[in-house]
Amino acid sequence: MDWLHALLKVKDHEGRVADAEQTKKLYRDTLSIAWPSTVEGALMSIIGSVDTMMVGTLGPAAIAAVGLTSQPRMIMLILAQALCIGTTALCARRKGAGDQRGAIACLNQSLAVITLIGTLMTLLGYFGAEGLMRLGGANDDTFALSTSYFRIISLAFLPQCWQLCICAAMRAIGKTRITMVTNITANLINVGLNYILINGKLGFPALGVRGAAIATACGTVAGSALCVAVVLRRGGYYHLVRPRFDRGTMGGLFKVGASSMVEAACLRAGFLILARLIAGIGTNAFAAYQIVGQVTSLSFTLGDGVSTAVTSLVGQSLGARRKDLAWSYAQAASKIGVLVALGLMLVIALLDRQLALLFTTDEGIVRSVTLSLIVVIAAMIPQNGRVVKSGVLRGAGDVRYVAVCALLSVTLLRPALTWLFCYPLAGVWHGVPVDVLSPWIAFLIDAVVRDRLLQRRIRQGNWLNIELG
Repeated sequence: MDWLHALLKVKDHEGRVADAEQTKKLYRDTLSIAWPSTVEGALMSIIGSVDTMMVGTLGPAAIAAVGLTSQPRMIMLILAQALCIGTTALCARRKGAGDQRGAIACLNQSLAVITLIGTLMTLLGYFGAEGLMRLGGANDDTFALSTSYFRIISLAFLPQCWQLCICAAMRAIGKTRITMVTNITANLINVGLNYILINGKLGFPALGVRGAAIATACGTVAGSALCVAVVLRRGGYYHLVRPRFDRGTMGGLFKVGASSMVEAACLRAGFLILARLIAGIGTNAFAAYQIVGQVTSLSFTLGDGVSTAVTSLVGQSLGARRKDLAWSYAQAASKIGVLVALGLMLVIALLDRQLALLFTTDEGIVRSVTLSLIVVIAAMIPQNGRVVKSGVLRGAGDVRYVAVCALLSVTLLRPALTWLFCYPLAGVWHGVPVDVLSPWIAFLIDAVVRDRLLQRRIRQGNWLNIELG
């Protein structure tokens, strides 16, 4: 086990190896915040997969229709998620500095702004559903289904925004168990209602895709209600008060949020182009893409758990003026990310066909999924690496660099590579579905490129000196 001991060594920014006791504390602190987020992410991913399996009983067109709503939905959430990243960074800094009043002010100002954002999202999503689905690449098979689904889930955008904002503030102070409980509860409600409404159980009519949308909206509202109850409860770190806007807080939120919005816009633009490219191949190809996406989402959520922890710990350390601790937490989180990736690689390699069969029995789609997962396995280590490293830089407020990486890699490189393999090179290797593999080959290259760019930025150390409001 010498390799494991060597892997787990942590150095500070001056190259000194931390002693055994300090190393244990670094990993203990990181894991204490990461495990609830990791469990939350894993269970939510599994529940989301079950959601897709239930919709899958209605056929490939239903899977594709629900999948087509994901990118327009995420585009709608860009502003809200950007604000929430700023909320996490700023609240973590103020927690580290011992400024509870400042953290409370940050949350309440964020909630006021996100209420306006959520209201606008609801109106645009409901009345603009048809245009958004056309933009997402819906064809004759999927247009009516996807439009109906999107209109219904749009009605829950405002409570979803409240939930995102409160969870972001909770993660900033390390209270990830609260977000775990609320999100898992919401998703269990979603799955339960899916069972009742999709195919008609317990006396309810079979509503199909519309039933899945109603279940999703109800689960979202329930999760939001739990989050609001947490901040209304007396004795907690946060509580709701009438927001009084101040320049320092709004400036800090805008500084981080603006760059986060650019990053999110780049990601969504890239993913939207990818969805349109794959949808252009055919319904079965897009269904296979959605299934592999569900499996890979597990890797994202496990990595995101570690990323959440390091964002909080880096922010708190810099708020306390402990650059040495921020650097050490970044190193420890990166090493945990590698171990998580190795575990995921083993699981996917052993269960690739079984995972595909959970979603469909169509042998052509199963074959496409299993071949795609081979490529995904190769991407696990750089993928988890870039997720964790992005968390480090977000915790420090260095979101602009993360946004530039997203622009270069996700918006430009990945769609270009997908198009290349999808169309001009699709028939080069006889018998190999290159067009189906194309998004995952591009995914691998994207993961490697962003991981290397982010690693270079962290080694330079400029992120340790960023000041927020």
